[in-house]
Amino acid sequence: MQKPFYNIFTLDNGLRVVHRQTDSHVAYTGAVIGAGSRDEAADKPGLAHFVEHTLFKGTDHRSSRNINLRLESIGGELNAYTTKEETLLFANTPAGYTDRAFELLYDLVAYSNFPEAEVDRERDVVIEEINSYLDNPADSVFDSYEDRIFAGSGLGHNILGSAESVGKLTPADCRSFVERVYRPANMTVYCADPSPARRIESLAERYFGRLRFEGTGIDRRPPVATEPFSESVDRNGHQAHTVCGCRVFGRKDPRSHALFLLNNYLGGPGMSSRLNEELREKRGYVYTVDSSVALMSDTGLWAVYFGCDAGMADRCVGMIRREVERLASHPLGERQLERAKRQYIGQMLLAGDNRESMAMSMGKSLAYYGEVHDVDWISERIRAVSASDVRDMACMLAENAFSRLTLY
Repeated sequence: MQKPFYNIFTLDNGLRVVHRQTDSHVAYTGAVIGAGSRDEAADKPGLAHFVEHTLFKGTDHRSSRNINLRLESIGGELNAYTTKEETLLFANTPAGYTDRAFELLYDLVAYSNFPEAEVDRERDVVIEEINSYLDNPADSVFDSYEDRIFAGSGLGHNILGSAESVGKLTPADCRSFVERVYRPANMTVYCADPSPARRIESLAERYFGRLRFEGTGIDRRPPVATEPFSESVDRNGHQAHTVCGCRVFGRKDPRSHALFLLNNYLGGPGMSSRLNEELREKRGYVYTVDSSVALMSDTGLWAVYFGCDAGMADRCVGMIRREVERLASHPLGERQLERAKRQYIGQMLLAGDNRESMAMSMGKSLAYYGEVHDVDWISERIRAVSASDVRDMACMLAENAFSRLTLY
């Protein structure tokens, strides 16, 4: 099967673009800005996410209603999300309307004017989102955990901010943030559609080639080491929601493939993961359990989440540590390793079959690595992982004291 071709080019202003020609009836277009909640001023938590919401509330050329109708009138959609280190704006349209997507995304990035009345209304929406999120301990435990394990860093606060901090944000704050970090050199545009490469190059140059924000950009410093902790917070809940784990390396570390493979074997999405079999299927200690790896530009986090009865949390954490220590002292056999690789690659193939996800992934990959790391590229690296590589990752986790937070 022929490997996909990615047309990657850089505009004169430094903005990078990646295009993949497809046979789809849908065009997927988006802009990845390499700035998120980590890059806010310390006294303005929640600003990056608030900007993502209010970008759609008016530009120098369009009202909020006109922004909504621009793509919805042709059956398309416009949306965005914010993470710790990125903001992603995306426009999905029927094929043939890619020019409309490019033009609208550029208008939002370059000319959003954050009308005060619209900003005030959206502030109430975001505060309601914050309150709703905090009402769900299965979600909020992760933010509380990261507050502690990344204490003293921009990585340590909730992406949404607090009701108090969002209540103080102004249109001027929003515009200042955009002009500071939405710089061409800090941005990647992606497109997956049936257009020939020359057309996408022309559209990118016509619109995003004009972007000239020259703000100071981002200034990230690696988070300082924090002492291991074990905390419980009583919120009068029936279920205990626990996160335990430790800090790891950043996304460009070559060991990341072995770590992702180990993590998937331990606590991946399948019912056959080690932690699910040991804690749920064999013993019925937990309602749910899964592990995750989050790698950022200069640090990372390996964590396990589980929900159980309040009195079982300590026992479950002990069993998780024993599973890690077992893999550190007894490497996977050849057949186990091959099964683990086959499962992980298969899961990636299924996830990658979603065209929207594929388009977003190629944009983020170019933003992070300067090249596209698609499913084929990652699969090759996973196949090259050895049993000793997996054992080394287990040893790394086992040598770290686990930090643990439980919300009751």
